[in-house]
Amino acid sequence: MDNILARINEDKQKEVNERLGHITQQMLTPNAKDIRKPLSLKSALQSKGLSVIAEVKKASPSKGVIRADFQPLTFAKSYEKGGAAALSILTEEKYFQGNEAFLKEIKPAVSLPCLRKDFIVDPRQIRESYEMGADVILLIVASLTQKQLTDWHALARSFGLSVLVEVHNEEELEQAIKAGAEIIGVNNRNLKTFEVSLENSLRLIKLMPKEVIKVSESGIANSGDCDTLEAAGFDAILVGETLMRAEDPGSHISVLLGKA
Repeated sequence: MDNILARINEDKQKEVNERLGHITQQMLTPNAKDIRKPLSLKSALQSKGLSVIAEVKKASPSKGVIRADFQPLTFAKSYEKGGAAALSILTEEKYFQGNEAFLKEIKPAVSLPCLRKDFIVDPRQIRESYEMGADVILLIVASLTQKQLTDWHALARSFGLSVLVEVHNEEELEQAIKAGAEIIGVNNRNLKTFEVSLENSLRLIKLMPKEVIKVSESGIANSGDCDTLEAAGFDAILVGETLMRAEDPGSHISVLLGKA
């Protein structure tokens, strides 16, 4: 695991220990009060053509502030109007300037599945994500042991949450498949160098089981990239920076897909 990811995870674990002490082991099993039925990401990404998971993202460790005039709810509604299949909402505060308040504000105002984009390092965050209103969580294979990945994937599914399992290389892809991942995202960013290359997606898709929903993440800048990924067999792309830098993020979805 690279230094930046290790540092984020370490800080996240400290934050979780301070914030989620009230979540007991017993609360990690769904109970009769858990009546909310999260929306299915798998269903949302199964339509014909390349689906877009549009990200509500203010900043990142590698790029700093991406969007100064940051209006999460406005952008989320714009994404839905622009044809996004799902939303990804950053809730990580220290490194990405996200906030759980963004998800809580957006979720009731849209009809799309909402991914809580954060660093899950503790099972208590899964209960928290469900209570927050998320439909989907992200599990990053590079952050977890095989047992954690398998157990937490099953825990999230027991709450009805979809799970986007993120991989960076062949070994992580193998772990994701072993954990029973139904939706696998290939991050095109090298976590050690921060360089981005679509070749990562094009290489790893050849090793993915046919039935898995395939998502390419990071570095998708134009319609040519989308055409390449769709031709390779990807079902969806997760795009943040390219959309957030556009004057109107929602209407830029059709530009990105080459439909404008």
